[in-house]
Amino acid sequence: MKPLQRQTLLIRLLAIAGLTVLMAGIWVVLQALGAPASISPSGLSSWLQGEGHWGPLLLVLLMVLAVVVGPIPTLPVSAASGLAFGMLQGTLIAVTGAALGAMVAFWSSRILARDYFRRKLSNHPVFASDAPQRSLFWGILFTRLVPLFSFALISYAAGLTSVTALRFLLASVIGMMPMTFVFAGLGHTLEVHPVWTVLAAGVLLLAMALTPLLWRRRSHSGPSR
Repeated sequence: MKPLQRQTLLIRLLAIAGLTVLMAGIWVVLQALGAPASISPSGLSSWLQGEGHWGPLLLVLLMVLAVVVGPIPTLPVSAASGLAFGMLQGTLIAVTGAALGAMVAFWSSRILARDYFRRKLSNHPVFASDAPQRSLFWGILFTRLVPLFSFALISYAAGLTSVTALRFLLASVIGMMPMTFVFAGLGHTLEVHPVWTVLAAGVLLLAMALTPLLWRRRSHSGPSR
């Protein structure tokens, strides 16, 4: 094995080990502090409020774990954030945790598999080293706006492309903000007006999902300049 290959292999092994230790460490800390087994917003918010000043940090750690591990849903965590800390502050805390988790997933896939995809798919417009950054930015932003796409999967997939880390972070934060705000508000008001809150959240999510499609159709059907 060549020295460069040995160095690359060592970096990847260290990345895998570091990611495993990080996620295991977060899980151990949350369990040691009595994190509820259920991920219901009410149960999570009660636990977070009981932890005092550590509550926001624990929510961030929980969101990082939810994003990186994947199967853990992030929407109940966002709703719990609104219940525990209020709509605005809860949104900011949840977005911070989701952004950190997205960056962990992004760099993990970039370190472990980006070189492979760049070699095998060098002519692909998404994976090529000279792929248009603006198109990648808007693609990531669109998938963040529409809640049908897996947050974790998009984070890992983005790391395989040539999009810069800063563009990925900006697209993720801007795109996740509306949905996080909706669900933080849902959690904050669910116990007061459950029916109207659910309906309002559904309408907002539907609007977020349809607006990019309608805008794209209008731009294609408009007169060319």
